[in-house]
Amino acid sequence: MSDAPLPPADQRDTAALERLVAHLEDVAARLRAGDLEPEAAAKLVDDCAQVASNASAELERLARVAASEPLPGQDQLL
Repeated sequence: MSDAPLPPADQRDTAALERLVAHLEDVAARLRAGDLEPEAAAKLVDDCAQVASNASAELERLARVAASEPLPGQDQLL
């Protein structure tokens, strides 16, 4: 186990989303190139739909986390 500190929560949370976006951009570039067989292109489109669904779920998760955290400067009453 590493003793290195974890990045702030907002940076950890966006890393997964950034990976999903990078994957979508890569797939989109491959589709735009136009050199894929129709079956391969269809598989990539299906892959895009799944990745987009995952990105949507991640955005919803980030929104829930953000909504559950107190605003900066707002202390909890005991």
